[in-house]
Amino acid sequence: MSQISVQNVQKVFKTPGDDVIALRDINLEISAGQFVCLLGPSGCGKSTLLNAVAGFSLPTAGKILVNNQPVIEPGPDRGMVFQEYALFPWMTVAQNIAFGLKVKKVSPTEIEAKVASLLEKLKLKEFRNRYPKDLSGGMRQRVAIARVLALDSPIMLMDEPFGALDALTRRSLQDELLKIWQEFGKTILFVTHSIEESIYLADRIVVLTYRPGTIKQDVMVTMSRPRDASSAEFNALKRELSLMVMEEQQRHEAVEMAGLTTD
Repeated sequence: MSQISVQNVQKVFKTPGDDVIALRDINLEISAGQFVCLLGPSGCGKSTLLNAVAGFSLPTAGKILVNNQPVIEPGPDRGMVFQEYALFPWMTVAQNIAFGLKVKKVSPTEIEAKVASLLEKLKLKEFRNRYPKDLSGGMRQRVAIARVLALDSPIMLMDEPFGALDALTRRSLQDELLKIWQEFGKTILFVTHSIEESIYLADRIVVLTYRPGTIKQDVMVTMSRPRDASSAEFNALKRELSLMVMEEQQRHEAVEMAGLTTD
């Protein structure tokens, strides 16, 4: 049985002018423990689909099931990691990680043990008493990931979490995420616009079309890990995906140009 089941999902946004169809007829089955990337150009509905799985925004039509239960709101079974970190600036690193556990009324002893373990695993031990403003972007994202791991959500939803980071920090965190995924057995649904990132990380890459977002291709990535971005196999898949994404990007640009010429 699929852990995440997206069935005939459509999402329409009401606007003062025409309604915008963001997603149309999305069908996607994700098994427990899979690492799935949503890939496509801006405007293809990647984040819209992720937010629907998270329960932040309900589909206009169709349904989403997690463990065979309908998604109608956010829940503790789905942890969300955003690009902009979403940390509490008035809390220290340790307090940010502990926040959700305190809300759940976990015992102080258990909270301290879990926070200490995650500080160690995410290489944050020396920063436990620092505030977000004193951290680099990479460190802030480590804290955001640790906060989700603290709640032990079986599903991690990640919306371009490394998009704002420099190349070296990004690769370091990609490697950390793969270690976390393998150690904790999480199911990960990860939004990215980076073709190379999707190949480096994912078991499956779901390529979306430009608006309305539909599934253009569901690609299985069979390369063993760790993956070598300079290998012939890696670059062959990169070329294949680049053609798919570029086709949608060009369609996007054509729509934009058509809109400009009719204004």
